[in-house]
Amino acid sequence: MKKIFKYQLLHLLLALLFLMGTAWYVNEDRDLLLGGILGISTASWFWLGILVPIVHQVYVAVVWRLELYRGSFTSLLGMKKAFVLYAIGFTVLFLGRLVIIIPLALGNAHTLAVEPYLAYALAGILTPLIGYLLYSVIKYFTIVRAFGIDHFDKEYKAPYVKEGIFKYTSNGMYSVGLSILFLPGLLLLSKAAIFVALFNYLYIWVHYYCTELPDMKEIYGSTP
Repeated sequence: MKKIFKYQLLHLLLALLFLMGTAWYVNEDRDLLLGGILGISTASWFWLGILVPIVHQVYVAVVWRLELYRGSFTSLLGMKKAFVLYAIGFTVLFLGRLVIIIPLALGNAHTLAVEPYLAYALAGILTPLIGYLLYSVIKYFTIVRAFGIDHFDKEYKAPYVKEGIFKYTSNGMYSVGLSILFLPGLLLLSKAAIFVALFNYLYIWVHYYCTELPDMKEIYGSTP
């Protein structure tokens, strides 16, 4: 049980700190939540955009730790079925991060106080990097490894990937992957969407340091 909960109290405390900081900023910037779309206020889209990454990362932490140390799901369902069901939940929550930011940006468009060409230029820089990451994950890293197959398949001991984008950064999916969430806010000049993307981007590192990094040390005996 000690290993299952390792660093998860810190995860909880950091999540609460992030939420408190978000609530403070929303209260300070009265213009942040202007607008709405589909009959839903920007405030509702905004807080849903904050909630989904928290649910996603708690979901992954719970499943990974229970499976890694107790085999809770494979013992009930078998490895293949347990992993597929987990991967479906992972995919829905991961895509939910982007799906929610798009209407948030549409309803809150033109609230970001920057020159449009600067926002578009940054989006233009990020897009090929994101494309290169996707290519590298599919060709070298594999989708199943990105989902966390090494927590389910006890025989899975593939070496760390050092090709494609992973030649330049061992944390490509964190440092580059989550930057896709900035694109709607940049293209539509939405302050609220940029804030939610930044929340996602910073909070994913809580998952990395509190859950994934300790798990890699347990599975592989080292980290990249």
